[in-house]
Amino acid sequence: MAYHKYYHQTVRAVGRPVEIRTRRGTVHRGIIHRVTPHRLYIRPVSGNRGYGGFGYGYFGGYGWGGAAEAFAFGAITSIAFLAFFW
Repeated sequence: MAYHKYYHQTVRAVGRPVEIRTRRGTVHRGIIHRVTPHRLYIRPVSGNRGYGGFGYGYFGGYGWGGAAEAFAFGAITSIAFLAFFW
């Protein structure tokens, strides 16, 4: 898939949970935080707690893993949109 297709696919999905596989074989799960023409930023979700039942409005440590991680579209091999948290 061309990089511009990843961009157009993800720019409409800000706020949705995703699973990203990189060329190095690592898997990252999180919520799309921001998208630029060259990078995708996700908020990692720690552990298996998801949002802890508090929804989008609660950011007090239940599920958020810290600062957003940035991925170049060229390093991404696949993006899967998740219907729910693991």
